[in-house]
This record gives sequence, structure tokens and C-alpha cells, in this order.
Amino acid sequence: MLPVLRNRTYRHLFAAQVVALTGTGLATVALGLLAYDLAGPRAGSVLGTALAIKMVAYVAVAPAVGALAHRLPRRALMAGSDLARAAVALSLPFVDRVWQVYLLVFLLQAASAAFTPTFQAVIPDVLPDERDYTRALSLSRLAYDLESLFSPALAAALLAVTTYDRLFLGTVAGFLASAVLVLSAAVPRPAADTAAAGAGRHAGHAHTRAAAGMRLLLAAPPLRALLLLNLAVAAAGSLVAVNTVVYVRDLLGRGTGDVALALGAYGAGSMAVALALPRLLDRVPDRTVMLRGGAALAAVLAAAGALTAAAPGPWRWPALLAAWASLGAAGSAVLTPAGRLVRRAVPAGRRTEAFAAQFSLSHAGWLLTYPLAGWVGATAGLTAAAAALGVLAAGSALAAAALWCPAAEPSPEPSPEPSADAAGEPARPGPRPEPAPVPADDGAGRLHRLLAARHGH
Repeated sequence: MLPVLRNRTYRHLFAAQVVALTGTGLATVALGLLAYDLAGPRAGSVLGTALAIKMVAYVAVAPAVGALAHRLPRRALMAGSDLARAAVALSLPFVDRVWQVYLLVFLLQAASAAFTPTFQAVIPDVLPDERDYTRALSLSRLAYDLESLFSPALAAALLAVTTYDRLFLGTVAGFLASAVLVLSAAVPRPAADTAAAGAGRHAGHAHTRAAAGMRLLLAAPPLRALLLLNLAVAAAGSLVAVNTVVYVRDLLGRGTGDVALALGAYGAGSMAVALALPRLLDRVPDRTVMLRGGAALAAVLAAAGALTAAAPGPWRWPALLAAWASLGAAGSAVLTPAGRLVRRAVPAGRRTEAFAAQFSLSHAGWLLTYPLAGWVGATAGLTAAAAALGVLAAGSALAAAALWCPAAEPSPEPSPEPSADAAGEPARPGPRPEPAPVPADDGAGRLHRLLAARHGH
């Protein structure tokens, strides 16, 4: 996995992703504690609304960015997004009203909706070899997991010596460092698969191009199934993101530092799977890994519901950590290979549009699940919230398994001829195409595309 870091451009972009997500992780913990200060036991409702607003920003802004990105230098677009996020994060320590949280979350995530799809579209151009790209996807998944593993651990250490509002200053530092690293990278120009495709990049209005990006995803059965798996991941991820603070503080009666530890358990599970996937995907089809991940998400959500309904006891804290780690592992099984599906199914010259559309549509599910997790948890209790999200995840996983027939999985692209990469280093020749895998008989749903984002987030 680590050999891809020899590519200077990818190394700088990966470092930018790591430091930005570390800062984002600090903000995640701080926002949860801020919401608890402002709303007390109804913090889940505040967080659910704030995170739904985050998804509105993702769904609305990402397609427009994908449609207009060809007119802007990609390096400048990513660095500008980082600077905008730093400016918003600098305002968060001064918030004392719930509506201010909602406004700043929207502005922060609008900038993230510009950065993330652009970053995702750049990486296949930097690493055209599919095996290198698969390793980069796993490293990217690990970087996202820092938001729920290293960052919460760092937050727990900082909370021992300072107040949570100071954590937002770490977020500012992360975004500023990310901007510097992006500007230091030699980002390649977008690849165009044909002259006609290159000309088409400049044709049409933004909304027409955004709709074209959506059609790219809906045209391929594996990508349609991917959208359903995203919904299952959103259902599981929303329970973790919205209700962890309520589980830990109210249900279990534990301290603020344990909120960070619970989020860290989720990240640890995700990282373990991301580390194992590059070798596993050499032997097992993407479809098998992702659908089984989706099935696992639904099963663990059912276990989380049983945990909340069980009688009090000291065993519930380690059980919560185990459930969160399992949700992280299942989500990583879904999220990590997703970029491979988009890369194979979409022409190279249109990947920015496709990744922007995938980013937008995948987060539309979170727009449903975030408020569901917050509002149901606040009004009907955590057991009801876990049950509702579990039913949603199970239905999505089953529908994805039915839609994604083994024969519909796209064939790997032939590896490109050796060429110099953006850093002037000769690219290694790609591996010979492998024979198509024998279709596996697995009707299991898909478990884990949980956080993600994710996000994504």
C-alpha cells in the first residue's frame, strides 16, 4: 500500500487530506459537546438537524462544482476551499445560539462539497494504474478514519487540559496546512478520453452538465446499487454521528472523554478493514465485499437496538465499543472500493462530473438519516432510532443485492502505457488484465459503507 507514496504529487495530496481530516475530527467532537451545552439531552436533535443541513450543502453544491470545475484550475479550487473552511472554523468558538451552529455548518460543508469531489477526481489522473489506485483508495479510507480514531483520541487528550471550544483552533490549523500542501503539489490537467469528450467539457449550462453527471451514475447497474449501499451506510453512520454523545452521556452516564473513545472505536474498525482490502480485492470481486458489508451494517444496527433495550450493567460500555467498531468495519467494506466502480464505468474525461454526482447522491441518503436518527432518538428513544435505521439499512442492502447482478459488474480498465507522472517520475507498467472472476452466489445485502464519507463528512 505504501509504495504509492513515492509519487510526489499523491504524497502531498494525501498529506493534505490527512491534516484536514484531523482538524475535522476535532471539530466533530467539539460540535457534539457544543450541542450538548446548548440543548442538553436534546443534543441529538440539534446534531441531527445540523448534519441534515450539512447534507443539504453537499447535495446542492457538489453537482454545481462538478459542472463548473472544468473552468477552474483544480489546485486553486481545492486550496480555496480549504481557506474558506478555515475562515468558518475560526468563527465556531464564538457560537452561543443554535441557529448560528446551523449557519456555520452549512458554510463549512459547502466548501467541503467543492473540495472532496475535485480531490476524488484528481487521484485517478495522478495514479492511472488500477492497483496503485486501489492502494490509494485504501489510504484515503484510512485518512477518513483518522477523523474517528486519531482525532477523537487527540481530542480526549486535549479535553483533559483545555475546554472544548479550543478544539476548533486545531480545525483551523488543519485546513491551513491542507491548503499549503495542495498548492505544493503538481496537480495534472484532467484527462480526456476522446476529442469529442474534451470539447463536451465546455458545452452546455451548469445545470445541464450536472444532470449529465447524474445520468452517468444511473446508467450502470453497479453504480445504481452503489447508491443504495450508500443509503445503508448513511443509516448506520447517522446513528454513530448523531447519537454517540447521547449513548455515552445519558444512557451509560460516562464522561466527555468517553465520547471520543466511542468514536475512536468506530474508526478503528474501519481502518482494520481498509488495511486488509487491497490484497482481498485482488482475489474477491468488489460486489461480494460490498454487498456483505451492507448486510453486516443491518445486523449490527439490530444489535445496537438490543443494547439500548437491555438492562443496565457494566458490560454495556464494552458492548457499545464493539458495536461501533463493527459498524466502522462494515462501512469501510462498502466505501473503500466505491471509487473503483466509478473509475471503471465512467470515461476518464468525465470523472469530475461523475464523482461530484456520486458525492451528491450518496449524501442525499444522509439528508434522510441524520434527522431520522436525531428526531426519532429525541422523541421515541434510542431503541426506536436504532430499529428504524436498521430497517432502512436492511431494505437498502437487499435492494442493492437484487439490482447488482454479477454479470453487471464492470470489467477492469486495461492499464495505460508507461508514462511520466505529474511529478516527472516514470509510471510503472500496469498489470496484465486478469480474467473476469467467476460470479459468486451471494444474495447477502451490503453492510458497511457507513461513514463516511461518508464521507465524507
